[in-house]
Amino acid sequence: MSQYFKVGKIVNTQGLRGEVRVISTTDFAEDRYQKGVELALFRDGEFEKLLTIKSHRRHKNFDLLTFEDHSRIEDVEGYRDCLLKVSSDALEELEEDELYYHEVVGLEIITDEGEHLGKVSEILSPGSNDVWVVKQKGKKDLLIPFIEPVVYKIDKENKQAFIHVLEGLFD
Repeated sequence: MSQYFKVGKIVNTQGLRGEVRVISTTDFAEDRYQKGVELALFRDGEFEKLLTIKSHRRHKNFDLLTFEDHSRIEDVEGYRDCLLKVSSDALEELEEDELYYHEVVGLEIITDEGEHLGKVSEILSPGSNDVWVVKQKGKKDLLIPFIEPVVYKIDKENKQAFIHVLEGLFD
């Protein structure tokens, strides 16, 4: 049985011709949304069906997709808030220093002084670099920029990331 990894969330429809608006959580949108690629639709955590990409385009901060055999708004209205996932079989080998989102979420964050801050709960992509949201027990979430001076070592095997706390990082 394949494992599935989230590549986006359908947040709305677009127009009347079966197009959906997707907020992507993949760095490989051009590959993931190519014509003919199959994505799994998940509703409330459960696999529902496979969808085949018919078209893809970017508009503002969204990826706009159509699926084969879904040419009317009525065909896709029910997909709002569903997740689009890719099978683990479709994952490509990354460069040595690259990570998939699913490899980052869940990493334990440890400072260079050895303090355990919490675990990465999600990844934000507001601009030039990703930002890791770190859940802390009894405290507000930390935002850690994924840049070299801050994140200096990632141990995938032990699910840990080591950071250097720059002055002002948590202010």
